[in-house]
Order: sequence, then C-alpha cells, then structure tokens
Amino acid sequence: MSEQFDVVIVGGGPAGLTAAVYARRMGKTVLVLEKEAIGGQIAQSPRVDNFPGLPGISGTELADRLYDQAEGFGARVELEEVLEIRDGAVKTVATDYGEYSAKAVILATGMRHRSLNLEGESRISGVSFCAVCDGAFYAGRDVAVCGGGNAALQEALFLADLCRHVTVIHRRGEFRGDAILVDALRKRSNVTLALHTAVDALESREDVLTGLRLRNLETGAAEWLPVDGFFEAVGHQPELRLAKMLRLTDGDGLLSAGEDCLTALPGIFAAGDCREKTVRQLTTACADGAVAALAACRYCDRI
Repeated sequence: MSEQFDVVIVGGGPAGLTAAVYARRMGKTVLVLEKEAIGGQIAQSPRVDNFPGLPGISGTELADRLYDQAEGFGARVELEEVLEIRDGAVKTVATDYGEYSAKAVILATGMRHRSLNLEGESRISGVSFCAVCDGAFYAGRDVAVCGGGNAALQEALFLADLCRHVTVIHRRGEFRGDAILVDALRKRSNVTLALHTAVDALESREDVLTGLRLRNLETGAAEWLPVDGFFEAVGHQPELRLAKMLRLTDGDGLLSAGEDCLTALPGIFAAGDCREKTVRQLTTACADGAVAALAACRYCDRI
C-alpha cells in the first residue's frame, strides 16, 4: 500500500522547497521528490546577489538553507524521479522507487540546461554546463564560456579566478546580462569577449576536448580556439514531461497556470519556472511556491 501525504511536491528547487515550508506551516503532511540535486539550478550559481536580505550568498549555501528550513518544519525530502502521476480523487505519484498517494500535487519541475546540440557534445570530455561543479578541473588552463545572459557572465567571472584564460563567446554584439557583470569581465586581464561569434563544432582527440571551431557572424571568418574546457550557458528550457503526460501543455508552451498557480486539473498546481509567466527569477519562484502551497492546502481542506 502506498504512503499517503496531503501534498506531494515534484521538484526540490526554490519553488518546491518554499511550497514545502508553507504547506507544513499549515499543518499538512508533505513529501518533496527531486530527481537530481536539491536546490535546482540555483545551487550551481557561484554567487547570488538578488535574493532579498542575503546578498553575495552562494547558490549552494542558499539551496542548503532552503532544504534545512523545509526539513526543519517537518517536510520529507526524497531523491527519487517521478515517472508518472495518475489523476483522480486521490493522486498517485509513481517514482523509480515506489508509489505515493496525495490529496494534492504541486508541479515545481523547473528548468533544465539548453544545449548547443553540437556533434559529440554528450560524448566529449571537457564539455560542461556547470562552472561551479567542474571549474576546478581546469585551474590554470584555458577555457571558454558560451552565452550572453547573467548565468554565462557569472560563470565566466567564477572561472576567471581559477583559469589561465577565459574566452566568452556570444552570438550578438551586446550581452543580455547585467551591465555590472559585463563591466567586471572587461576589467579582467585574463578574459576575452568574443562577440558576433558562433561555435560551429567541437574539436577533440580520443574524445577529449582540444578546441572549438568558431565563426565570426559579421565577416564569416573561421577561427580555431584551443581550450581544455567549454562551458555552455545558453539558457534553460522547462521540464515539462509530467505536464505533457497530464495534458497540461500542448508540448510547445509552458505549463498553463495563472498567478493563482491553479492548473486545469483540480488538485494539481504549478509553481516556478515551469509555469507560464513573464518573469522568471529566484524571488518569483519562491512566490509561486507560497501561492501554490496555500492553494493546495485549501484544496485539501475541501475534499
């Protein structure tokens, strides 16, 4: 017989962990299921400056604090992948370890890394999506970062403290990220900004990265850049596999739910970056978690 909870939360990022805190404060039994790492994408950020009251905190420390707070309130957190959610008066959540029953389910599945889809990307050693995770392997060596947003700029700054040289590659003529981060990079003597530039291919020897084949998008000129490490930071895409199974998205758009975090299925709620909205920030993910949890608690009280 499956274990019964009032609220099962799928996703252990800021939205999911905030939802767990709020639902526990309302006296509900709560299970958080996370398939990868607690904290979600923010755990990979070397420095977080835009979370109110905690400027300069590392993503890892912030994730740890969120986890400790949720667990401290009595939420149960398990590292399990949710394979299926079966809707009904009582929801059934099937994972790679077993099944759980819940009155309400909150989908806080967040985002996953977007890739450049280059040949050999998943096979070649030296390609990474996380500077905090892998940057130390390239201390004193040459690396490149591809991307134009805050994530790419933060990764480049982090790597500049470790590596001999960092090349930041971006397709456009201006970065999308914050000006303060761009200015910080321009002041680093070991950083080169390669604008109007695309990565056409990975070069390797025996499946170990040796360099990148670049192309200047203004002139069409080709260039070979020797690097030992290549960090892709070209954005994220929503994790919508479960939403598609529940027919809560058409497969192309985000999970359809308004600011009230209600989906078309009673008892199933959406929170965080997987939800259809205009602003995706750490603070808005936490706000979604609070709203979804309170809505889920009201739903549990009615059934």
